[in-house]
Amino acid sequence: MYVGGFERNFPKLTTSSTSFEGTDGQTHPYAPWPASADGLRVSYMEKHGKKFVAVRVADETSDVVLKNEMVMVPGEHFGFNTRLSAEPTLVEDDTAVLKMLEDVAKKNAEHKDVSDELLNMRARFKAKVAERNAAAKAARKPR
Repeated sequence: MYVGGFERNFPKLTTSSTSFEGTDGQTHPYAPWPASADGLRVSYMEKHGKKFVAVRVADETSDVVLKNEMVMVPGEHFGFNTRLSAEPTLVEDDTAVLKMLEDVAKKNAEHKDVSDELLNMRARFKAKVAERNAAAKAARKPR
């Protein structure tokens, strides 16, 4: 989910942030998460040059503001044919999400509390994906 321009908003970002300052100087509330967003929630900001950077990661257990933002690479971190915008973006590519979590943890490795929690989120997400895949496989199996 888009949470504002990086230079203006990152210094004051916290896990309780619910709005951002726009280029117009006004405060804008975050868009609500879609009901179908039942897994990982990644908040990103835009840096000059149309670079989107991950700045906050949350799941049903944890919410972490990154110490070091990470540039999100199309295809690699949010799948192909997915476009980031001001509207919440659903990413269906579990492999890309796992790669993004791994890269965000590496980018924040010197901040052990942050990187450890990101790795815990990755483990929870990976277990959820495995459970969902097993259920889908069992549903396809003929009786």
